Amino acid sequence: MRSALRLLVLAFAAMVTAFSTGCTSTNLVRVKPWERAALADYTMNPGRDPLATAMAEHVFFSRETATGGRGVGGSGCGCN
Repeated sequence: MRSALRLLVLAFAAMVTAFSTGCTSTNLVRVKPWERAALADYTMNPGRDPLATAMAEHVFFSRETATGGRGVGGSGCGCN
């Protein structure tokens, strides 16, 4: 019983440590000037292919029975 509790506390401590080492407001991630060209590339634009966007919207509409869903709250269920 004690070993199970010790294992649980150790797993919780490891999880807290893992989640606390990410990007926070005090540890801002800065993009280097030489990295900005790669991030500003045309392939990084999510709306670069209108056909793919239309197909993704169709799949979303088919699964969620909702129209749109980009930037507006609600899912077509009438609950908002």
